[in-house]
Amino acid sequence: MATPNYGYEKRQRELAKKKKKEEKARAKAAGKPYDDGQEEPIENPMAPPPEAPAKDPAAG
Repeated sequence: MATPNYGYEKRQRELAKKKKKEEKARAKAAGKPYDDGQEEPIENPMAPPPEAPAKDPAAG
């Protein structure tokens, strides 16, 4: 039986990490949220919640 090539496996993991990091950096530079397969989309935390109506200062 052949022995596992741990160096190759480690290199592949490092390349995958590097690729993912570059994709995140590219998405951040483009101003788009990065989606790594999560169920829910990533939203802008600084944006007001969509269900909060704007308050009218004259009404109140």
